[in-house]
Amino acid sequence: MGEAGAEKQAGRTESGLPMKPLYGSEDLDGFDPDAALGAPGAYPFTRGPYPSMYTGRPWTMRQYAGFGNARESNARYHQLVSAGTGGLSVAFDLPTQMGYDSDDPMVSGEVGKVGVAIDSVDDMLTLFGGLPLDTVSTSMTINAPAAVLLLMYQLVAESQGADPAKLAGTIQNDVLKEYIARGTYIFPPKASLRLISDIFAYCKDELPRWNTISISGYHMAEAGATPAQEIAFTLANAKEYVRAAQAVGLSVDDIGPRLSFFFVARTTLLEEIAKFRAARRVWARIVKEEFGSTNPKSQMLRFHTQTAGVQLTAQQPEVNLVRVALQGLGAVLGGTQSLHTNSYDEAIALPTEKAARLALRTQQVIAYETDVCKTVDPFAGSYAIESLTDELEEAIVDLINQVEERGGAVAAIEQGFQKNEIERSAYEVAKQIDSTERTVVGVNAYTIDAEEPYEPLRVDPAIEVEQREALARLRSERDNAAVDAALVALKKAAEGTDNLLHPMKQALAARATIGEVCNALRGVWGTYVPPDKF
Repeated sequence: MGEAGAEKQAGRTESGLPMKPLYGSEDLDGFDPDAALGAPGAYPFTRGPYPSMYTGRPWTMRQYAGFGNARESNARYHQLVSAGTGGLSVAFDLPTQMGYDSDDPMVSGEVGKVGVAIDSVDDMLTLFGGLPLDTVSTSMTINAPAAVLLLMYQLVAESQGADPAKLAGTIQNDVLKEYIARGTYIFPPKASLRLISDIFAYCKDELPRWNTISISGYHMAEAGATPAQEIAFTLANAKEYVRAAQAVGLSVDDIGPRLSFFFVARTTLLEEIAKFRAARRVWARIVKEEFGSTNPKSQMLRFHTQTAGVQLTAQQPEVNLVRVALQGLGAVLGGTQSLHTNSYDEAIALPTEKAARLALRTQQVIAYETDVCKTVDPFAGSYAIESLTDELEEAIVDLINQVEERGGAVAAIEQGFQKNEIERSAYEVAKQIDSTERTVVGVNAYTIDAEEPYEPLRVDPAIEVEQREALARLRSERDNAAVDAALVALKKAAEGTDNLLHPMKQALAARATIGEVCNALRGVWGTYVPPDKF
């Protein structure tokens, strides 16, 4: 295939925008760099949220890890810290993400498979053993039960003697994208927004340095969203979260400085750089012009990036090292605040220790062996990048308006708008790969007859048995009357309007499990069941 496929791919970006073979000043339509871009660290933040960007220090190298039980994941975290990672990023198994205990019949066979199994504060104590939570920054990829895991983390930190006001990190806590693209939701949308707004209010007082939400386009991109759709639907969700906060008396400037975002970095380097620049500009204008923000910290879009898992291939997996390096470079040139680089073997299984170390080394090479940290926003003024940024901004704003016309993100979700748009885009990409119009090295071009053998990391099924036994011990040792009373108080708060996190923390301190806490809320709110069709 090769040359013919390359010719077919030329001329269009992932969002379907025209990609010219040559850009010049005439493409910028009277573009004045100083007026349109502003300075780095200044509104509308096109050139980055901070004046010095990486010339002061590199981005946070935050490797996503977690598998099996808390003991094994803790060992992996210590390995990553010793290898030079600057922040922890926790992957939880599916039972934890869905608010079930490891001994629930619903989750048999899934314990510890795609992340670490966490049932109680006891597991969290093991997970973070020997790690100073008052000095390390921790990101937790958890959504529907985000409040539960955050409070467990706070309890562990307090047991270490840490001041909660000094704890730094992020919970993903972005449930709206679960209804659109990922599926690890528990409660109906309105109840989920209530819980999220309670987290905002709680952290404002208790955990002021904590990023209360990481509004994610990554998972929508993995499901097939174009770059324009990824940013537009993420920012539309962000608007819904701001409105939810306003409904409980919080202003955009109360929560804005602690909002963060999470995006993907694809191999299409130029469009990804332009995408990140456009995202900052659009969000700054939304926050200032629509919500009336007067705080620049609310207006600056800060984001974490993960390289594109959907672009990894099981065929010739070593080629993924090249893909990840390019994707990571694109994220850096686009001005990310933190970065996770995928391991080359993740299309096959959980990453091995060697693969995870190589992924971190990829970031370190970009940071310390290239010159990208020597200047702020190296692509500013590029005819191609500035033109693509303008065009992406227009496409993003158009899609956000389409969501707003349907009543906002929740109403559009209930109508299936975002999901249908993403599925349509995913289908187009699949057709292009099948027809070889789009080249994927090792899959539909430059293939080999036989793959080299690879021994993947395997999770020991005995872990599920261990978790069940640990839960049995916990329930026999704890004060069950205190747990029951705390869960009753949590239900009462869910039925009313009190902030849920205070009684929830009391229940978890009494060693209630994640399943018990989530079941208490299920008993009040029910669970979300998506419609069969839209």
